[in-house]
Amino acid sequence: MRGTAWLARPGRGLLLLLAAALLPAWGGCERPPEQNSQPPERQTGQERTGGADRPVIIALGDSLTAGFGLPVEDSYPSLLQEKLAAEGHRHLVVNAGVSGDTTAGGLSRMDWLLRQRADIMIVALGANDGLRGLSPPAMAENLAGIIEKARQNGIRVLLAGMRMPANYGADYQQRFAEVFPALAEKYGLPFLPFLLDGVAGEPGLNQPDGIHPNARGTRLVMENVWQVLRTMLAE
Repeated sequence: MRGTAWLARPGRGLLLLLAAALLPAWGGCERPPEQNSQPPERQTGQERTGGADRPVIIALGDSLTAGFGLPVEDSYPSLLQEKLAAEGHRHLVVNAGVSGDTTAGGLSRMDWLLRQRADIMIVALGANDGLRGLSPPAMAENLAGIIEKARQNGIRVLLAGMRMPANYGADYQQRFAEVFPALAEKYGLPFLPFLLDGVAGEPGLNQPDGIHPNARGTRLVMENVWQVLRTMLAE
């Protein structure tokens, strides 16, 4: 997979390490106000559609979900909304991505996210945990909390995995990467092994920071998510 080559490129890994030192987190910089999407707690299906009869998909994540550096319509949840409509699905996609968010932050937001009815939740968190060198077991505990809260509310979860560059050390890299498939197996979840597969480390698919996908890259991220989501919609 092209995405995995990113893990073996010392130059790219060094760039990511430098970016982690300069930014509070992966995607920790805030976008200009005019590019920020509506706050997730206000994006209820009823408010945006005028009715509560459409199935709702919540995309929970960090700047990779929020669409850092891109117009709102180019974020992967917005592109996913277009894809769903083109495929004849009535689902409403709610972008609950927050730049700089960690798994702990996502867990803390769950209660107000769950104030709205939802059917599916895409969980794409962990990149900022890794770039901050946070404990993989703590990350796993936070993700488990998110999954359990969603399932307690009758929401099916699609879990997206993340990977760290090799310069974080082989031991940390492995322990981090193992969290996601272990949780997917434990809870029997539809699983996307690497959110940025085919995008990470590809200069033509990323913004100048070398971290966040550009419009072309984000479309590929959406396709990665779609390949798993489509199987859930067929059930």
